[in-house]
Amino acid sequence: MADECFGHPRLAAIYDPLDPDRGDLDAYVRLTEEFGARRVLDIGCGTGVFALLLADRGIEVVGVDPARASIGVARAKPGGEHVHWICGDATTLPPMRADLATMTANVAQEIIDPQAWRETLRGAYEALRPGGRLVFETRVPAGRAWEQWNREASHRVTEIPEVGVVESWVRVIEVREPLVTFRWTYVFAVDGEVMTSDSTLRFRERREVETELVAQGYVVEDVRDAPDRPGREFVFVARRP
Repeated sequence: MADECFGHPRLAAIYDPLDPDRGDLDAYVRLTEEFGARRVLDIGCGTGVFALLLADRGIEVVGVDPARASIGVARAKPGGEHVHWICGDATTLPPMRADLATMTANVAQEIIDPQAWRETLRGAYEALRPGGRLVFETRVPAGRAWEQWNREASHRVTEIPEVGVVESWVRVIEVREPLVTFRWTYVFAVDGEVMTSDSTLRFRERREVETELVAQGYVVEDVRDAPDRPGREFVFVARRP
C-alpha cells in the first residue's frame, strides 16, 4: 500500500514542488546511457520524473507504481503520453523484455516485507531480457541517516502555484533496526488543513542484498557508490544471465 504522500491526491500534487532538486537521477540517466538501454522499466515511478526524463530522450519506458494519485500526476505532465503507466507493482507486470529496470531514491527500502522484496526482485528479473540489468540504491545502514531526520533540519515553508503556502517537516517515530519509521507533516495555509504521511524504510546490509539477488537468479556485476552521496549509499548493478 502506498504511503499517504504518494497515494493521497492532495499530497501527491505537491510532492514535486516540495522536492524539486532531483539531481540524484542524473546518475541513473548516465547508467541508462552506459548500458545502451532502449527499453526501461521504472519500478516505483512515483510522479514520473525519471520516466519522463528518459522518454524525452526517445527511450521506451514503462512506469509502475501502486499509488494511483501519483500515477495520475505523472500521466498529466507534459510528455506523459509517451510513457506506459501501470498502477501496480513488479509482481503484476505484463510480458516485456526490458534492457534495464530501476528503483530510484527510496523505492527499494520502501519494500520492507522480506517476501514482497523477493517477489519484487523476481518480478523485475522476469521483466528483463537476458543480459538486462536491474539497478537500485539503498542507504548504508552504518550511516544512520535517520539521525538527521528531525523538524529542525527539515522544516520549510514553500509557496506552491495554485496551492498556496505549505509548511512541512519530518520526524522519526520509531527505530527498530533494520526498520525506521518516520512521519511527514504538511500544513496548508489556504485552509489550515494538517495532513501527515507515515513511511517505513528497511536498511539492508550489503551482504543481505547480494545474497537475495543471487537467490533470485541475478549475477551481481557491481556495487557502486552514489556519486552525489559518497559513502552513504550502495548502488547495486545486477544482471539477468
